[in-house]
Amino acid sequence: LRKKLGICPVVKQIDTLAAEFPAETNYLYLTYSGTEHDVQLASELGRSGSEDDLMSRVREQHTAVLGRSSTPVSARKDSRIQASRFMVLGCGPYRIGSSVEFDWCSVSCIKTLRSLGHEAIVINCNPETVSTDFDESDRLYFEELSHETVLDIAELEQPAGVVVSVGGQTPNNLAMGLHKHGVKILGTSVEAIDTCENRFKFSQLCDSLRIDQPEWSEFTTVDEAFHFCKRAGFPALVRPSYVLSGAAMRVVASNEELERFLRTAAVVSRDYPVVISKYISGAKEVELDAIGHNGEIVNYAIAEHVENAGVHSGDASLLLPAQKL
Repeated sequence: LRKKLGICPVVKQIDTLAAEFPAETNYLYLTYSGTEHDVQLASELGRSGSEDDLMSRVREQHTAVLGRSSTPVSARKDSRIQASRFMVLGCGPYRIGSSVEFDWCSVSCIKTLRSLGHEAIVINCNPETVSTDFDESDRLYFEELSHETVLDIAELEQPAGVVVSVGGQTPNNLAMGLHKHGVKILGTSVEAIDTCENRFKFSQLCDSLRIDQPEWSEFTTVDEAFHFCKRAGFPALVRPSYVLSGAAMRVVASNEELERFLRTAAVVSRDYPVVISKYISGAKEVELDAIGHNGEIVNYAIAEHVENAGVHSGDASLLLPAQKL
C-alpha cells in the first residue's frame, strides 16, 4: 500500500562534519523526510545516466571517502567499472546467543568480498561492531534488520546477491521473505535454511533419512501438546521454530509446567509449527560443525560436551578433539 501510494524512502548520508563542510561519508540511512538521494544508486540507472557514468561517480566517491584507509574497490587493480555489488546483513544488537562472533563473521565476509574486487554493502544497526566502522565497507546502512527495510535497500542498491549466513538468527529469519520478493540469497539455499529452522520439516527430514530421534509431534493448539505428553510421558522438550540459539525452548516435567509455559511464552504460532518431543535425561551431547561445498564436506570438527544434554552450548564445557567417542 505504501509503495502504491508512492511513499518511498530516500537515502541520506550522515553528516559527520556538523554542516560546516560538505560531508563525504559512506554512513547512510533511510528517511521519508527528503526528496532526493544523497548518493547515486543502481536503481537510478535508467533515469540519471549511463552505467559508466554511475560507476565513475561511485568510484570517485569511494576514493574520496576511503582513500585514507584500506584500498576501496574502485581503486584496486583488478576491479572494473562493472564491479559486482553484494549486500551483507549484520547481526544487529548484541544479546544472549548473538554476539561478537557474528561480527567477526561479517567482517571476514566483507573483507573477502572486497579483496576479490567486489563492492560490499552492509546493513547493521549496532555501533559496537567492527562491521560498522567507516573503513570496513563500501557503503554502510545504519538501519534496522527488518524485512521492510532490507527489501527497500535491496531495491535501491540492486545487489548481485545478499549474504544472510554471517549475521546469526536475525538475517536467517529474513531469508525466506526476501527470497519470495526476488532477492537472490547467496550460499545455503533458502529451502535448506527453512528445512533446518522449521522444527517440523527438520524432524521429518531426520525420519526420511532414518536418523534416530526421540518420539516427536507438531502441534498448533495447547490441547494437542497435552495429548502428546499423555501418550509419550514426561519430561518433554518444546521446540519452537525460527528462534535464537534455543531461545523459547523448554524442558517440562508436568502438565502444570507445560500449561504455564505455553500460556506465557507465546510459542504457539500458526506461521511456524512448534514441535514437542520426548526428552531423554542423562544423554550425551556431541556437536559436529562442518563446511560443505558442492555436496562434499571440506572441513569439520567434532566437539564433545562435558555436561549431559540440556546445557546450552554457550554455557557448556566442550572438549575438542572429542575424548570418549
